[in-house]
Parts: sequence; structure tokens; C-alpha cells
Amino acid sequence: MFSMWYRNGGWRDPEIIPYGPIEVEPAVASLHYGQTVFEGLKAFRGTDGTIRVFRANMNAERLEQSCERLCIPPIDRELFVEAIRELIRLDHMWIPHKRGESLYVRPLVFGTEPHLEVRPSREFRFLIMTSPVREYFDTQGVSTVSLKVEEHYTRSAPGGMGFAKTAGNYAATLQPGEESRRQGFDQVLWLDGQQHRYVEEVGQMNIFFQLGDRLITPALRGTILPGVTRDSVLTLARANGITVDERLITVDEILTAIDAGSLREAFGAGTASVIAPVGRISYRGLSRDINEGRPGPLSMRLYRQIGEIQHGDVPDIYGWTTPIDVV
Repeated sequence: MFSMWYRNGGWRDPEIIPYGPIEVEPAVASLHYGQTVFEGLKAFRGTDGTIRVFRANMNAERLEQSCERLCIPPIDRELFVEAIRELIRLDHMWIPHKRGESLYVRPLVFGTEPHLEVRPSREFRFLIMTSPVREYFDTQGVSTVSLKVEEHYTRSAPGGMGFAKTAGNYAATLQPGEESRRQGFDQVLWLDGQQHRYVEEVGQMNIFFQLGDRLITPALRGTILPGVTRDSVLTLARANGITVDERLITVDEILTAIDAGSLREAFGAGTASVIAPVGRISYRGLSRDINEGRPGPLSMRLYRQIGEIQHGDVPDIYGWTTPIDVV
């Protein structure tokens, strides 16, 4: 794992060390006040044998934004990418050969100063670890996720940390997620924190709806994570000639569209699954199927196109991948 410390006003002592337990004092700020941020990205073994990291530059930018919100000194973007490059050079043998599988890369920054005052830490540690991961999406097109619309719990609120990739945002989803799974659903469909009327995210993913010939997704208003896969989907959809709207979407609009037959498909988008087609939405005890509970052609096409870029099957005209030379 890559390791670097922030002490005496600067980031210092970068090194790659064996993955293993780390020692922290019980009073470190991150354990008490949640002063920690992280990222998630993947490295792929291409069909040509080249190792490619997908959209590391955007992850570096988002980490910087998360750090600012949590009062953490930012990580230099070039150093972020170079640290990942050097770590993967050592760990590349762990990258699976099977199509769709990859090496997950998890950067993490957390406060390490031991104190119990309610204030930002003055010392931090930056770590990057890796792990091989399987394919989440069923390429045979037989798997969709079911969603329960959440009206009671709130994931984020205006002025909060919804846009930051920080531990507290994920902690807020644990109990609602467990309750929805006990009720037979795969994920929670989150609504806004003020009126519980506007759709925001699905589980830990961004959400998309194909209404007629338009692709709709909630606008970024500070309460939604600006997903890397979300941005990739928007770019590719526009390249496919699809009109894209980023706007407020009420849950009533979605349910009405399902009943009217104008909602052609829905899917989540995130690093882990890339694309997760939605087959059913349940609201106030009434479930509605989308596209007869099957993945739609648009989600399948976008999943394939993103995978082709990640694996080097097509030219990377967007500059999304970072090739890594390994011995």
C-alpha cells in the first residue's frame, strides 16, 4: 500500500509498504469526528495486455473537493496519479484476466492527530490500497435491482456533505439499507432531505431514467455525489445522440411515467457495478416493474461502451485512461 503523512504543515515521507494493520491512537480525530475521505477507482487488464486505470484524474479532482469540505489538506493531483501508477506497477499481477474483473484501488485520507477537541486534525495520513474484484453486472442480461423509495431517512441535505466522498455519508445509509434488504429489496432510492419528494441517488450510485427518448438524471446541487461513472454515462449518451437532462425529478413523475408506459428503463451508475439496471420500484407498499423487470438496451449499450474504453478495445478519444507500463 502507498503511504504518506501530513505533518508540520506539509505532506511528506511518501513510500510503498506491505499491506497490513496500522497503529492509531484511540484519540485520533477521524475515529471521533469522522474527518476522513476516500476514493474508488479501478485498473483493468486490456485485451492488448496493457494495464489501464480508468479516470484517475477525475478521482484526484473529486478527492481534492472532498478534502476541502472536511478541512483536510489537499493531495496534489499529479502525486495522486503517480502514487497509483507506482503501486499498480508492484501489484499488477493481482489484476484478474477475466473480462469485466479488475483491480479496485482505494485511496484514503484520515486525521491522525490525537485530541478530543471538536476541531480539525493537524496531522493526516494518506493511504492507497488495492484489491481484485469480480464483475458486478450480469452480462447475460438476466439481473436487475429492486428499489424501495425511502421516505423516512435522509442521506444528505442542502449545505451538508452529500457531494463529498466521506465516511459519514455512507454511515447514514447503513440502517436504511439493511431495513430495505430485510424487506426483500436490493437498494434504497433516496429522496431529497427537505421535502422527500425529489429523487437523488440509488444506494451508493447515481440514478438515470430514460423517459421517452430523453435520458434524465438528478442535477448536482451539493447533495449528490458527482460520480465518475455518472459523468462517463452523460458523455457517452450525448455521443450516441441521446438528449440528456440534468434536472429535478419528483418520485411522482417517475411513478406516473411507469404507469403510462413512457419510462423505458432506469439504471444506477457507479464504480463498483458500472451500470446496474433497475427492474422494480416500490413506493408506499406498491411495486411497479420497469421494462418487464429486465435490463434495457440503453443500459446494456452504455455498459459495453464503458467497458470497451476501460479494456482498450476502442480508441480512448476522451483521454479517460492512464496506461501503466509494467515489467
